[in-house]
Amino acid sequence: MNSFLNGRVIVFTGDITQQKVDAVVNAANYTLLGGGGVDGAIHDAGGDAILEACREIRRTQYQQGLPTGEAVITTGGNLLARYVIHTVGPIKGIDRVNEASQLANCYINSMKLAVENGLSTISFPSISTGVYGYPKDEAAVIVSRAIKESLEKDSSLKEVRLVFFALSDLQKFLKHQEFE
Repeated sequence: MNSFLNGRVIVFTGDITQQKVDAVVNAANYTLLGGGGVDGAIHDAGGDAILEACREIRRTQYQQGLPTGEAVITTGGNLLARYVIHTVGPIKGIDRVNEASQLANCYINSMKLAVENGLSTISFPSISTGVYGYPKDEAAVIVSRAIKESLEKDSSLKEVRLVFFALSDLQKFLKHQEFE
């Protein structure tokens, strides 16, 4: 495990669905109805309660789907985490002008939502760096800056975990992060 910002940020490899935190973040697609990768794993492990909560959000708040960079919160269902915060990362190359700020907003808005709900611990996967194609080195810079900025503005979050599935992804993040 690697830690930064006086231990408030912990970076390691693991399974996002097995985190004992207040909230895990889901790298969702805009439909909020499940998918592959992290999204599919969270929906599978969390069970039907998450899907039902997402359907209600689609029905009442985001009929056209969740916009990129925004975040919503649902129950954690059967997960160890009490809540799931769903955010939609940018697909590399779709909106070149805004994709860096959209990726940063995934983290900023998820952390803001955690604070608004009185949560103190949160775990993130590596948003947009899988099938969405965001370069891992670029993402490391954007993500570390966004998290650092958010934590400097608000001391409510006691622990932010960055959970990487693959060791090679963790190593790339550590090489390019800008926490220090």
